[in-house]
Amino acid sequence: MKKTFLSWIPRIISILAIVFVVMFSLEVFGGNEPITKKLLAFLVHNIPALILIAALIIAWKRELIGGILFIVLFLAGCYFFKSFAGNPGSLIVISPFLLVGLLFIVSYTVTKTKG
Repeated sequence: MKKTFLSWIPRIISILAIVFVVMFSLEVFGGNEPITKKLLAFLVHNIPALILIAALIIAWKRELIGGILFIVLFLAGCYFFKSFAGNPGSLIVISPFLLVGLLFIVSYTVTKTKG
């Protein structure tokens, strides 16, 4: 199946958003802890990014399931970060995943109606 421009938009946005999330985990390399502790902290800080990468892999092949998964991950992020209860700054980090989920669903819908 040939990918259209519309199908590439959510993929590109999700990759950029995941890279943005990974950038926050680089803070662990500052400080005076041993490198083993830093690497363990880096792994722990990247658990959300690893989950998002898994969702992207699923969405790459199955756009509808991936779109729903990204929306569920957005809602889980809202709950985890308490985004609507005095922490609206976290919406800047997690809102791209709502957009990605919606775009995957739209891309799936447009692809299904074309043929």
